[in-house]
Amino acid sequence: MERIVEIDKISFENEYEKSLRPTSWEGYIGQEQIKRNLKVFIKASKQREECLDHVLFFGPPGLGKTTLAYIISNEMETNIKMVAAPMIDKSGDLAAILTNLEEGDILFIDEIHRLSPAIEEILYSAMEDFRLDIIIGSGPAAQTIKIDLPKFTLIGATTRAGMISSPLRDRFGMHFRLQFYDKIELSQIITKASHHLGKECLKEGALEIARRSRGTPRIALRLLKRVRDFADVEHEETISKERTDYALSELGVNELGFDELDIKFLKLLVESRGKALGLSTIAAALSEDEGTIEDVIEPYLLANGYMQRTAKGRIASRKCYELFKLTPLESDGLFGETLL
Repeated sequence: MERIVEIDKISFENEYEKSLRPTSWEGYIGQEQIKRNLKVFIKASKQREECLDHVLFFGPPGLGKTTLAYIISNEMETNIKMVAAPMIDKSGDLAAILTNLEEGDILFIDEIHRLSPAIEEILYSAMEDFRLDIIIGSGPAAQTIKIDLPKFTLIGATTRAGMISSPLRDRFGMHFRLQFYDKIELSQIITKASHHLGKECLKEGALEIARRSRGTPRIALRLLKRVRDFADVEHEETISKERTDYALSELGVNELGFDELDIKFLKLLVESRGKALGLSTIAAALSEDEGTIEDVIEPYLLANGYMQRTAKGRIASRKCYELFKLTPLESDGLFGETLL
């Protein structure tokens, strides 16, 4: 069953969803430090009439990595080509993409940590020397062909920065970690999007959606569209807090932004009474993919102090026990823990 608060690790939006995406710094809300730094680097590159250095964005899905790539493209006044790393199966696939770039173009690779080692090897020379080294044939008859490439900017996005190999990571001149949004920033995003959707969301309604959006704009926009559906059916001209409360309750999203799967996950940790649970054990108990647990469920719970990752596995925090109105036992090993 699809979760309303789940975000695909690689998602492809339709044109209508893209219309909600900001195209300039003025329209992009949040990630202020990243925006300030990028403005400086883009301005400097344009003054020198050079390509922007390669950029790596990392952080949980849905925080705006793709949107930032589009804005960089607009600010640099150049074209952007987008591809998901799992779609680059063979060296010929990457060669075709790179040779079709023009001077100054931006190549955006989503989930770049999923590139195979063989593809990465080809990317090294392309990023450093703007040259493509292709081996034709095998054995003694093998030949290396060198193809010069136009200078381009590679923007990589990943939810798993730790899985990117050091040689690839070192070739990016700029690294930016995106943070979860606060409820004020999310409510501003929701209010702006509601005008694009043709259904004004009142201030209290926007704040309520923001509170339940797990600090993630993509989830906030998804919840907004579903709440709008409830308001439309009742022929309401605006989205009120009362309608928002009712709609999100019907969607199974509680006041903390948790759905049924989050609650099951946290209950599993609490019921283990301090015993660390491995990822494979949790995945089997929840009948979920390990990647979904690591990339979608855990980041928000970790960032808000509801769980901890240890060398032995996942354990519930004191905050998690308090969520279920339980008191940890001495055997749970949480008495020395600082309340988050």
